[in-house]
Formats: sequence, C-alpha cells, structure tokens
Amino acid sequence: MAPPSKAHTALAALREDLVGAVFAPGDVGYEDARAVFNSMIDRRPAVIAQCADDADVVRAVRFGRELDLAIAVRGGGHSVAGSASGDGALVVDLRRMHTVTVDPAAEAVRVQGGATMSDLDRATEPYGLATTGGRAPTTGVGGFVLGGGTGWLDRAFGLAVDNLLGVELVTADGERVHANADENPELFWALHGGGGNFGVATALTLELHELPAFSIALLLFAPRSGPDAVRTFREVIRTGPDEAAGVVQYLTGPPLPFVPEHLVGRLVCVALVTYAGGEEGLRKVAEPLLALPHEAEVVGPMPYTEVQCMLDFPSGLRNYWSAEYLAELPDEAVDAYCACADAMPVPTGTQHVLFPQGGAIAAGPAEYPVPYRSASWAVHPFGMWAEPAADERAMAWVRGVRTAVRPWSTGAVYLNFIGDEGPERVRAGLGTANSLRLGKVKRTWDPDNVFRFNHNIEPL
Repeated sequence: MAPPSKAHTALAALREDLVGAVFAPGDVGYEDARAVFNSMIDRRPAVIAQCADDADVVRAVRFGRELDLAIAVRGGGHSVAGSASGDGALVVDLRRMHTVTVDPAAEAVRVQGGATMSDLDRATEPYGLATTGGRAPTTGVGGFVLGGGTGWLDRAFGLAVDNLLGVELVTADGERVHANADENPELFWALHGGGGNFGVATALTLELHELPAFSIALLLFAPRSGPDAVRTFREVIRTGPDEAAGVVQYLTGPPLPFVPEHLVGRLVCVALVTYAGGEEGLRKVAEPLLALPHEAEVVGPMPYTEVQCMLDFPSGLRNYWSAEYLAELPDEAVDAYCACADAMPVPTGTQHVLFPQGGAIAAGPAEYPVPYRSASWAVHPFGMWAEPAADERAMAWVRGVRTAVRPWSTGAVYLNFIGDEGPERVRAGLGTANSLRLGKVKRTWDPDNVFRFNHNIEPL
C-alpha cells in the first residue's frame, strides 16, 4: 500500500483525469456505488472508478498499480461470489460502458463490458438475431460470457463462450490488447471460461444466430406431482430437438395472474419448456408434459426478450448458490432431487433448479476450460432470502441439495453458479489439466495476481 500522501495525490489526479466518476469512502454516492446484487457481500473498496470509456479503464488500472491496489472489475455486479468488489481494493466499474453494436450482415455483435443481458437482447431483437445469454436481464454480459455462459439458447447455439469471437482487454499493466483466434490465441483460449483473471474486458464480440420465433410452455404442478413432472420433462428433453430447452424447478408460488390463489406463497413445481421456434413445434415437443394433470399453464409464442425477463431477481437480497453437474438423471436421482424440495425455505426467493444440458453444449469445442459441458443435467440450488436470521437454514439447505445429488455428479461445475467454495472447486470448474495451462497464462498476463477478486487462478 502506498503512503497516505502519495495515495492522496494520486486520487486527486484520478478525479481530475477520469471522464467518469470517482468515489472514495465518505464521498456522497459511495454507499450506493459499492452495493452489489448479493447483499451478503458487504465490502468497502478504497476507490471506485466508474469508467466512461476504454481510456478511463487504462487510467484507473494504472492508478491501481501505482498505489499497489488489488483490482476488482464490475460489470453487472451480479456475481454471487462478490467478484465485483473487494475490501481496500480499486473497483473498475464499467456500468457506464454499455453500448451494444450489431452487425447484422456479419451476424455478430460488439458488447461493451458494462452491458447487461437486457442491453444485448434488446439490441439484437430488431434483426431477428440472438446469442446465448443469461436467464436474468440484469446479469452483466462480460462476467457471464468469460465464465462460460449458459441460458435458454445453449442447447441450440452452444454456451456463450462457444460464441465468443474476440475480446478487447486492458491488462494488469494498463495496456490495451485484443484477443481472438489469430491475435494472442493463448489468452483467447483462457478467456473461454477463465473469467476475469486476465484483465478488464472492455468489449466482447459475439456470434449471432437467426431466431425468427420463440415459444414457451410453462406449467405449474402441485409439489406431490413434482416427480412425475420431472421425469416427463426429462423425456421431453431426451427425445426433443436441440431447439428445446428450459427448466424444471421448485419455488414459492408468485402472486401473478396465472398462478392459482391456493399456490401463491406456497411451494410449487414449475416446468418450463423453451423452444427456439414457433408454437406448433413447441406443442409437439411438449405434448407429454401438457398431457399431465397440472394446476395452470401458459403456452404459446413469446418474444425471446420477454422470456429473458421472466427471472428478473430483485437486488439487495441475501444469496447463496451452488451446483452439481450430473452425468445422468435416473429415477433415483429424480427422487433425491425432488425430496430436497421438502426442506426448501418457503416463502422466500429461493429456487430449486434442474437445467438440461446436451445438444450444442455437449457438441461444442472440447478444448475450452469448461469441463461441465459433458454433463447431461445441472442441479442448481439457488438460495435467496431477506433476513440475516435465515442465513444458517438457507445455506444448510443449499449444501444439503449438493450432498443429495452428488452420487450422480461428474465433479465439474459452472463457476458462475457458485460462491467462494475454495480452490478445489475452482479447479473442478476449470479442469485439472486446464488449471495448469491457465496458471501459465495468468503468469504471462497478471503475474502479480492483481485481478484476484474472482474464482481465482493463481500465476503458476
């Protein structure tokens, strides 16, 4: 840490030079600027630099290096692990950098590092184009993609990282570099799942795909019907095309018009089939599920951008998530998964989620550090609640879900779905051999581990 006099002088210079805004403890706006999505993360950065452009990012990183500060990068601030902040650190806040530029002829899009899923989806929608995005509109595109990226379109178009064409990066030395298949290819490989370990991603270029229509079948079941719904959903995915995806989950019945009054505020099982196509194809795929007795349904075409907003979680709640990726989903695993719903905290925002894999996920490039792509299903206990008094119960439930389904786990994990679960879980999310290679890339681009408020890869 630099002497106070040097720090004071450098901070004054940063305030003068930055086009964006600078916040330090005691400044008006600092408390709002440091707040992140997960209210369990309560960190106090030394400085928050809200950058307006790439040059601001360079200035901020060089400021941090001058004062020997660790650097956290904030895009959407959605990380459950708190990657967007750090005690005593410099936060490079990209939220002012959210421009999305679509090139429909090339079927590609350039996304600035502070853009959210909503920014991306709304920009591509007028062209009938889309790419795999996160399932919540407030999720930051940068952290989502660099961590791997799974969403409603992943079985059709692959993981988000499979659609990554290039990255514009500010390195730990405060230099601007490009990474793509031809330029800095080893760094480009590392950015396919290695997260924010290698610099500040000021922009990403992603491949787009034609998506002229999108449809959903959303069905509500009483909890006692959950096992039948899960087994039927399993068969719908197994026999359906790659255009079919979705989720089956337990949650607290929300107060929405289509939810029967007797299920509002109570445990409910929800099956959602998403389909990258029209209603006729959707109904054919979802027919076995629609034939089951259910409490309510919403079936038909729906704009992809609207589906992307269905799981818009409020900021400021307490969050604790984890995941297990399953090699298979036999009936015994279904029973174990469904039994965990009995202990789920209700009513809260907590969700007990089962995502299908396969399709273009499994068929994607095997060389990238995303070892979970070979799994067939993902169990994602998603704890979300309001009161600190509920912490112990909610966190114990999440850990209990992992224990219950572990007999079928591959051991791999999508790191964006988990908090800080230790270095062994980070290696599980990257692969043992990949971790060694990533450590070498880290040594090249960030030998001092300046970017360490993430699922950290230490320089080898």
